[in-house]
Amino acid sequence: MADDPTSRPDGRQARWDRHNQERRQRILDAALSVVEAGEPGAEVHVQQIADEAGLSRTVVYRHFADRADLDRAVQAEIVDALYAQLLPEVTLEGTIPQIVERIVATYVSWAVAHPALHRLAEQDSSTNGPGPLTHGIERIALAVSELITTALELLDVELDEEVRPAVDPLVFGLVGAVFSAVRRWMAREEREPSAELMVSLVTDSVWYLVKGHARMLGVHLEHDQEIQALLAQPRAARRG
Repeated sequence: MADDPTSRPDGRQARWDRHNQERRQRILDAALSVVEAGEPGAEVHVQQIADEAGLSRTVVYRHFADRADLDRAVQAEIVDALYAQLLPEVTLEGTIPQIVERIVATYVSWAVAHPALHRLAEQDSSTNGPGPLTHGIERIALAVSELITTALELLDVELDEEVRPAVDPLVFGLVGAVFSAVRRWMAREEREPSAELMVSLVTDSVWYLVKGHARMLGVHLEHDQEIQALLAQPRAARRG
């Protein structure tokens, strides 16, 4: 039986789709370059993006429904780049303060290195539902929530039916608070305290919350105790 020609991929269509994807990415890369070259919060015109990409404004708008669609796509690119840097740091390696500091320092370092991108990412350009930054924070919070859930399981911590559902919203609130603190710090005319001290203070705040909740669950945590060492302890020894 002969192959149905309609079931075979159209080579020309595949090439055209690839061309469109490459040109769309070219526009997004150009937009990021224009934003980075300007001051945080500076207005960026579509013509600037088109010039940077070596295209016309008409071509730019062939790939985006309108300016709001372009802005959301650029924000999504920024958030994806930040997420790609943060996710590898969400691991059970080191002490709890070291884990928290690693994640917070990565975010702060990125924000300081890319202030214009950070300012654009936090702007609300959504017209229906959460914007890219909200989705990005949710992705990070989900990764952290999964990390904490894994740690609780490895520590044989038994959560009662009333407490277990609270882990997710508490973690999301904690991650959101970290992002809010850094965003507020970045928005100040005089960025004080220093980045190093800001990371330290945020890390301490998270550590106090984690330690307090752990104590309520009957788990005693030490500041300089590595997770692997904690896991190696007999269950009774963790209940300090």
